[in-house]
Amino acid sequence: MERNSLEIIQENRDYTMFSWSVQGTSNPIHMKGGKGVWFWDGDGNRWLDFSSQLINLNVGHQHPKVIAAIQKQAGEMCFAGPSFATEPRGVLGRKLAEVTGLAKTFYTLGGSEANDNAIKMARMFTGRNKIITRYRSYHGATFGAMTASGDPRRWPVEPGIPGIVRVFDPYCYRCPFGQKVESCKRECVSHIEEIIQMEGPHTIAAIMVEGITGSNGLLVPPDDYYPKLRALCDKYGILLIDDEVMSGFGRTGKWLATQHYGIMPDIVTCAKGLTSGYMPLGAVIVSEQIARHFETNMLWAGLTYSGHPLSCAAAIANLNVYEEEHLFENVERQGKYLAGRLEAMKQSHPCVGDVRYKGMFSVIELVKDKVTREPLAPFNGTSPEMAALAAYLKKNHIYAFSRFNMLWVCPPLIVTEDELRHGLDIVDAGLSIVDQALNHAQAYEPIATLVGR
Repeated sequence: MERNSLEIIQENRDYTMFSWSVQGTSNPIHMKGGKGVWFWDGDGNRWLDFSSQLINLNVGHQHPKVIAAIQKQAGEMCFAGPSFATEPRGVLGRKLAEVTGLAKTFYTLGGSEANDNAIKMARMFTGRNKIITRYRSYHGATFGAMTASGDPRRWPVEPGIPGIVRVFDPYCYRCPFGQKVESCKRECVSHIEEIIQMEGPHTIAAIMVEGITGSNGLLVPPDDYYPKLRALCDKYGILLIDDEVMSGFGRTGKWLATQHYGIMPDIVTCAKGLTSGYMPLGAVIVSEQIARHFETNMLWAGLTYSGHPLSCAAAIANLNVYEEEHLFENVERQGKYLAGRLEAMKQSHPCVGDVRYKGMFSVIELVKDKVTREPLAPFNGTSPEMAALAAYLKKNHIYAFSRFNMLWVCPPLIVTEDELRHGLDIVDAGLSIVDQALNHAQAYEPIATLVGR
């Protein structure tokens, strides 16, 4: 006899632990299946996946080509130790070199492990210790990657690993230097040079940045930011580590977000869109110079599941889907529609302070007042209005990621205009509820009442 959703949810609650949550407050959805941009719960409700299961499932749910590749590999060989050569390991490595312009890949099981190992490699290659990262960043939940993050989720695990130095971000809407994009001299880069000088250039191994900042506000940098940062790294012999875990593999319409800016990183880390989440896999992809170094020097890094055949086979099929089904072209096409809708929301909704987007990577930043730009919820906090918006979307079966005063819109790359329109219409209606809550004329009306309409 098939069990109902409540029983399955309770079993999950009783015997498993959920990420980033007070366990007693966890209220998971029983997910039963999915297809394309949709998934359904145990009660038969169909949900539009507007966060790609947290910006991961680029080719959508249950893509038949990726499933077939996993099944074929499982039938031939499920596992090989990390010291063995296998066909999928080599084929994927060659493909990653082609699409990134780099040389060799070290495989991990996820983005956090990739960033940990990128830090280790940078230190081994340069003989230097310090890593510069940004305050509004997230590089993963393992000890090293979490320390490298600026995200407040690092606070409970501090002091963490030594040698991390943080700098400010290219956050143009809330520029920490009080500048405007048009007249700015890119203090978000020049202040890094001052910090390099204060810390000692000879002590700094790398600058680690997300291609486009993901879960800390989706910060799309000005066009000259990366060329200036690359030049700064070259000036002082510092490596540039490009974390493309969220922003890579078509999310912005290119293999890497930094390819929009015409620069070449020294190290790229990736995961998520590498397999679209079908199998766990991360990668550290290094330049020819770094690869040559480890031809004659020990690589002090290793993982039992490095180069796992099933994961590599899934990645090969996934990357082929991007090309065979022209998904980057779809990202460009649907990205224009998404950008237009977001800009219209910015104009029509008093609660929308800013919208930022690149392809299918976008965020809506909500404010109490457009002039003062006071956030609708505080940093590392929430508010009744943000909670109400999230509840409204959930009530209408839109699965979207919201955090602080921001709402992300990041559907799978296969999304159609009709599917985007459906979801954005519901987001639009939810923003109208927030507008009403902020309207003094209706301040007496509880926001819960407005959501219930």
